[in-house]
Amino acid sequence: MMIGQYNYNLDTKKRLTIPTKFRGDLQDGAVLTKGVDGCLFLYPKKHWEELAGKISSQPYITQSNVRSISREIIAQAIDVDLDSMSRVLIPDYLKEHAKLTKSIVIVGLYNRAEIWDEAEWNKYNLNNQTKMKEITEGLKELGI
Repeated sequence: MMIGQYNYNLDTKKRLTIPTKFRGDLQDGAVLTKGVDGCLFLYPKKHWEELAGKISSQPYITQSNVRSISREIIAQAIDVDLDSMSRVLIPDYLKEHAKLTKSIVIVGLYNRAEIWDEAEWNKYNLNNQTKMKEITEGLKELGI
């Protein structure tokens, strides 16, 4: 289970150290792809396979939203392995998508991690603080 928030720096070779608590979940491989709201998603291989399977099982030809999500999430994905220093290499196209600079925030969200540029993460949180009442009220719809 990946939870918590961690701050790291992207090195000059575009490598990012993965938090110690997440490494066990990623030991069998991981997938890095575009995320939503300006971040990247990092999935353990088993959770990625579940997600990609669900997306791929949808009627691709007749639903434009399925085609779009397939192109943005699946086609932009890359298999990553942790190197001997527990780092992953962030390809340029993903680095640009998430506007990653040097200061990075890695956020654990149970079955995946999100990778944010620190400034973008701070902006996102500032915007959502004012929406917190709406967000928590929306939990009722989920039965929480």
